Amino acid sequence: GAGPALSPPDNAMEGGAQQSSLQEPPGPGGAEQEGVPGERDGGEGPPELKRSQPLFIHGSSRQLPEEEPRASSLPSIPNPFPELCSPSNSPILSSPTLGQGPPREGASHVVKVFGEDGACRSLEASAGTTARQLCETLVRRTRALQDHSWALVELHQHLALERCLEDHESVVEVQSSWPPGADSRFVFRKNFAKYELFKSNASLFPEVMVSSCLEANKSMAHSELIQNFLNSGSCPEVQGFLQLREAGRKVWKRFYFSLRRSGLYYSTKGTSKDPRHLQYFADLTESNIYYVTQGKKLYGTPTEFGFCIKPHKVRSGVKGLKLLCSEDEQSRSCWMAAFRLFKYGMQLYRNYQQAQARLSQPSWIGPTPLRSVSDNALVAMDFSGCTGRVIENPSEVLTVALEEAQAWRKKTTHRYSLPAACQSSPLSAAIHRTQPWFHGRISREDTQQLIGRQGLVDGVFLVRESQRNPKGFVLSLCHLQRVKHYLILPSEEEGRLYFTMDDGQTRFADLIQLVEFHQINRGILPCKLRHYCTCVAL
Repeated sequence: GAGPALSPPDNAMEGGAQQSSLQEPPGPGGAEQEGVPGERDGGEGPPELKRSQPLFIHGSSRQLPEEEPRASSLPSIPNPFPELCSPSNSPILSSPTLGQGPPREGASHVVKVFGEDGACRSLEASAGTTARQLCETLVRRTRALQDHSWALVELHQHLALERCLEDHESVVEVQSSWPPGADSRFVFRKNFAKYELFKSNASLFPEVMVSSCLEANKSMAHSELIQNFLNSGSCPEVQGFLQLREAGRKVWKRFYFSLRRSGLYYSTKGTSKDPRHLQYFADLTESNIYYVTQGKKLYGTPTEFGFCIKPHKVRSGVKGLKLLCSEDEQSRSCWMAAFRLFKYGMQLYRNYQQAQARLSQPSWIGPTPLRSVSDNALVAMDFSGCTGRVIENPSEVLTVALEEAQAWRKKTTHRYSLPAACQSSPLSAAIHRTQPWFHGRISREDTQQLIGRQGLVDGVFLVRESQRNPKGFVLSLCHLQRVKHYLILPSEEEGRLYFTMDDGQTRFADLIQLVEFHQINRGILPCKLRHYCTCVAL
């Protein structure tokens, strides 16, 4: 994705010394800490043995009694097996501090991360390791394509709650807040919606839900709202109806909620904003906001668009959770975006800036950077002469695009077709299986869940085998927060195999050609293919 066409204030760029009053204090180590966590089972050889060191006690001036004999009076002897004497550094035992209060500074901790296939990898991390640093380590180890859409998701399976960790959050600090024995874990996966609110073409805030638009009776684009946020440091005030589950009961009631600069409120009398009718609901700065994944099954939510406000003091169980439910996905996305801006303030935009800066430095990825296809990386080219040239005239670009589209629609052989001898070869018919966007025999329901987990953003797609047509395929595409499915049928003419989605009007030699064409041209689709769903093996 391209960066936003926004101009933040000076104190918002480069991390600024002045921070918004809405920004939550960063966790230990913060997002600025250098270094990445080491891997516990990376197969890089045995761990380096360290010589025993004198124990340094922080913040204590108490002297040891002289009558107690100490081993420190003996000569210093190297310890060849330090991991056997320190369970916190053992590759088998996890840190005893997990689930028992805040992490200790300087101590190493074992963090287990799961992939979407259920595989697990254990990493060693310090107390200040951030979610972004952990993701970078996993990207390098899995040799995945680097972009800022990789995320670490906190998942509480017994509560059906999940949330994406912000880049600056301390992983060890989050893990230490889990109760002992809880069915909680970290999941490494894509989240294309993480920074969508800072894209200039996004539309996360409907006018009917923004207080400033309703009070002034004027429309305001998404980019204007974000620009106001960057200038003032305060998030947009959002309002609308939500279903609320009463404490200790399974009854849901509809209330009019309002997110103001002082917190989240709901009205006890219709849509009234009179202070007498506003009831304070939750302190968002001392809570985490989660998506509810199985709301109807566990909580009896009226719709599938539930979310939860979980105060930090609530460690386990349903008691104390504040369960809410929206009417549709657009409303829920608006509330979740507003909550993030309210809680983290300008720190979110700094995270986005740092992610963009890392992508602009090829040396950061490694000695052999991988190419990432995006709208900014694609330019119109003319290869009609001996050498190619970049077409800079917009009118000429449009003309060439129309001519190219017509060429693709010709029923006769065009210059992009494979030779006749290769058309029916097994390699041509199965080459798509090597692509990360191809998911094989995945059901329609699993497809919608996978795209939903990786972000309901325009252009997120995958290709799978059709369940109804044995020889066909399906292109599943997200548009306007809905997943649509397009049937791809193979056909043969004069001994040549091709694939089509429009009854042969546009033909492709294989599925790779079909996907690459629609990454540049919309064709019959409602939008271009922008992000492919992928699952990496840890």
